[in-house]
Amino acid sequence: MDIQTIRERICRQGRMVSLLLLLAAATWAPVIQAADDPLIMGVFPRRNAAETAKLFTPMAVYLGEQLGREVKLVTSRNFDSFWTAVKEQRYDIVHYNQYHYIRSAKTYKVIAHTQEFGKNAVAGVLYVRKDSGITEVSQLRGRTVIFGGGKDAMLSYIAPRYLLMQAGLREGDFKTEIAINPQNALVALYYKQADAAGGGEVVLDQPVIKSAINAQELRLLAATEPLLFLPWAVKRTMPAKLAESIQSVLLDLKNSDAGKQVLKSAIMTGMGNARDRDYDPHRKMTTAVFGPGGTAK
Repeated sequence: MDIQTIRERICRQGRMVSLLLLLAAATWAPVIQAADDPLIMGVFPRRNAAETAKLFTPMAVYLGEQLGREVKLVTSRNFDSFWTAVKEQRYDIVHYNQYHYIRSAKTYKVIAHTQEFGKNAVAGVLYVRKDSGITEVSQLRGRTVIFGGGKDAMLSYIAPRYLLMQAGLREGDFKTEIAINPQNALVALYYKQADAAGGGEVVLDQPVIKSAINAQELRLLAATEPLLFLPWAVKRTMPAKLAESIQSVLLDLKNSDAGKQVLKSAIMTGMGNARDRDYDPHRKMTTAVFGPGGTAK
């Protein structure tokens, strides 16, 4: 083989190697880019979008700083649009209520729960006026019960409905009214627009209630067992190491001044570890209220 032929072969091999490198770069480029894409954090519309953004932007920024990767907060106009995003797995990290988690547990993994008012778990309750003469849940038959949220509200609708069922009252045995939130439900009860109100046991102690009504005129009629507070979850397809890092940052918030400010901004007092089985009591109530499918109609 002469020198010229050897040189041509080397050139051809060099061009082939270059082509293979270009193909490899094209193949891996989306993967490398995806690793640098922002993590999308969704928060359920417990409050309006503007207030949600104000409360949780510090948490998104802090998470991003700790992870070394941007975390982008996405708010929703209403529960329908939020739930659509959950079903389509648009969120990498999501904060929602217990009912939402139960419904999405096949695609999302719970990693933490919020602590509010210094409590890890809160009971769902039924309130009545002290002057109502109502001392048993069964006395609500034929009366009006106002719930502090829609049918997907765990503490304000599902848990109180469970209490009614435990007393032998099915849907149709009482008149149902729905308030925008638990606070409005208690105000309606106070002004005798309903005979009972459903909500979480902490609602009566909130400053907004104490400033709006004389809370001493209301009392707790019945309560469920304490239910673990609102969950934080990540997509099950997320790499385990990243999920563990996010969990570690959330659970460690209460241990630094910067983390405490993040919690304060989000109106939380801490974060606790959570596992799927911690939400079995919620599943039991949801199935009792909505049937085997466990879905609000």
